[in-house]
Amino acid sequence: MTPLPVTWNKTRVTVMGLGSFGGGAGLARYLAVQGADVTVTDLQTAEALHASLEALQHLPIRFVLGEHREHDFRDTDVVFVNPAVPPDSPYLEVARQHQVPLDSEINLFVRQCPGRIIGITGSVGKSTTTSFLGSILQLHDARTLVGGNLGGSLLSHLSDMGPDTLVVLELSSFQLEQLAWQHYSPPIALVLNLTPNHLDRHGTMAAYQRAKETILANQTPADIAILNWDDAAVRTMAACGQGQRLFYSMEEALNPGVWRQDDAVVYTVAGHSSMLLHRSDLTLHGTHNLGNAAAAAAAAMWLGVPATTIARGVQRFQGLAHRLEWIATKNGVHYYNDSKATTPLATMRAIEAFDQPLVLLAGGYDKNTPFDDLAHVMHRRVKTAIVYGATAPKLIEALDATAHAAPDRLSLQVIQCPDLETALHQATPLTAPGDVVLLSPACASYDQFPHYEARGEFFRSLVQALPEASPTSRT
Repeated sequence: MTPLPVTWNKTRVTVMGLGSFGGGAGLARYLAVQGADVTVTDLQTAEALHASLEALQHLPIRFVLGEHREHDFRDTDVVFVNPAVPPDSPYLEVARQHQVPLDSEINLFVRQCPGRIIGITGSVGKSTTTSFLGSILQLHDARTLVGGNLGGSLLSHLSDMGPDTLVVLELSSFQLEQLAWQHYSPPIALVLNLTPNHLDRHGTMAAYQRAKETILANQTPADIAILNWDDAAVRTMAACGQGQRLFYSMEEALNPGVWRQDDAVVYTVAGHSSMLLHRSDLTLHGTHNLGNAAAAAAAAMWLGVPATTIARGVQRFQGLAHRLEWIATKNGVHYYNDSKATTPLATMRAIEAFDQPLVLLAGGYDKNTPFDDLAHVMHRRVKTAIVYGATAPKLIEALDATAHAAPDRLSLQVIQCPDLETALHQATPLTAPGDVVLLSPACASYDQFPHYEARGEFFRSLVQALPEASPTSRT
């Protein structure tokens, strides 16, 4: 890797990809305050980037929007790359050809962070587990910070940190690819699961797994990796790096390890078990969230947090927007927004979190992930599937292919729609009091929305606009 500047004063910097979740804006602000000559370039328009641009007003930053220009990658001292930018971008190749170093917001942060970093990754559950652990650790030590792929930037907090500051980072495969540039792994790493995701970017599962393995690959014997024993792919990843290993499981008793004992999560070592939390401590739907809480509890226990604090931290976490989020109950029908479910596994977990009759809204942008396993679950647990968007035909194909493979299947009704609004309007007359209408797309949003948050907020507005039937019409 080409040497990077030691100080940023008067350094020419190109920030490639401002984005909508605050990381790019936080990076640009930090560099501008440090005295760098900052150019931000993004293919999106000023209208699409309104919130990020508003956060940067009055700063001496040059914006190139709606396009990229080669000279911004050639005539500069460093290019900061948004994680969403594919590594084979021709503009990055221009920078490489002119020996311009590439950097990223997450790389800059971990290089300068004086605190203890806990990194969390997985195909699903990263945000919830990160938030569980943040809730626990902030009770234990109010200085604890939470960030990474959750959005925003922690660069502005660097001056407030010390060696004892705990920093919990959600790390995506894209961010981990960038951390590999500087051979970095966090000293405390959690790996939750590994299932097909982002294959439109990584190409193969092997490449996707290699990106995820970065979180372990450069650990030392003084570091710790907390791994999901129940996931076969994660068990194979345990061979990476030199960190110590602590496994957790919802299916098997581990000694030593963290595991589910009836409705409790316990830590067992040398045959002695101690309870970390109880299922009743969770406010969230789904057995999978007990697993997410167990992963967070394992990390907290390793950091010396008392079990009573772990339980209280889990109790006070009320969930995140767009993750199995209850929106409203209209005419006795419960509407849930799970727009963050952008993989088949996430949607499978969402479906299995409910016992009520279920109307599922699924579809969106195709990340080249297979839908066969999801289709099996849909046949067993869903009464009506309304599929929409670019992946609707692929979902129907998977449902047709698996229709006779589930002996305990329901009589699944499948409806195809062009978009989410039409899907919800189709769903409403098919429901009865007590039913659940669940938006859990199993796909990214990019065919119709800029990101999952926009999709979830649109769904929320549609649900809130649904009329309540009059008492007369209900009888």
